[in-house]
Amino acid sequence: MQINLTGHHLEITDSLRQYVDSKFTKLERHFDHINNVHVILNVEKLNQKAEATLHLSGAEVFANAEHLDMYAAIDALIDKLDRQVIKHKEKTKRH
Repeated sequence: MQINLTGHHLEITDSLRQYVDSKFTKLERHFDHINNVHVILNVEKLNQKAEATLHLSGAEVFANAEHLDMYAAIDALIDKLDRQVIKHKEKTKRH
């Protein structure tokens, strides 16, 4: 799985990159057909935003999350993506 990490109005530190990588490996355990991930971390005034697009085999999943803390925003983003990936996995099993 390839992760593209972009920061808007924010410098991507090593600790932030490692945190994102560790969180996405959790997602990969649930569904191993994730080809590519594009993550954008954004700071707007007091809000920290995290959004991601996952390119799965046969589909694309998008989610975003906001919080005052960037790490909490990433956690919320992973939770949303996790639910969507599991839902996609169940759909593909039915067919």
